[in-house]
Amino acid sequence: MGKNHVTHLVWDWNGTLLHDIDAVISATNASFQEIGLPPITLERYRDLYCVPVPRFYERLMGRLPSDEEWAVMDEAFHRHYWTLAESAALAIGARQLLTEWQEAGLTQSLCSLAPHEYLLPLVRTHGIERHFVRVDGRTGQSNTGKAEQMMRHIAALEGVPPQRMVVIGDALDDAVAARHVGARAVLYTGGSHSRASLEAAGVPVVDTLEEAVREAERMADE
Repeated sequence: MGKNHVTHLVWDWNGTLLHDIDAVISATNASFQEIGLPPITLERYRDLYCVPVPRFYERLMGRLPSDEEWAVMDEAFHRHYWTLAESAALAIGARQLLTEWQEAGLTQSLCSLAPHEYLLPLVRTHGIERHFVRVDGRTGQSNTGKAEQMMRHIAALEGVPPQRMVVIGDALDDAVAARHVGARAVLYTGGSHSRASLEAAGVPVVDTLEEAVREAERMADE
């Protein structure tokens, strides 16, 4: 691998390293039920999902939710999701890929919009914290996407220039955040978006995390 190029992976958590899409759908439908919306299928969710999340609800409802509806749905989603997420497994191959990248003398970190106080214990529960030089979850209430958080995350990774990084995530927002900081991205179909919607980002789209890492390695030679 051309180590003068890609030397650092920035992983997303929900829908990428953590295979939690079933928990997400269950929690989403629980939140919909609170305000009388019909349940959504996985396929429809992947076709419509976007950030900020209120815009996703607008696509479903034909209008933005009211402040009261948003508050009810947001609370219900998180109450159901975090109960279910505790039993969600890592994505296929994730543990081995993290180990192999580290053993190759390369670095990786985790940047997620999951609340930091929930993210860190879950990462520790899976026993993978040691593979990351940094783990950052969301600390504020922003629903504007990952770009600004990625900027802070990259700034904290002193000595690793963005052009040597590849962001691996399951959402268009991960590609937007990577572009915002000058890094590259690979998108994975195992989470929140359909392949068709991910391909709109103009970056490589893969079906397994192993393919994502191999794609990052290929970028090292470009």
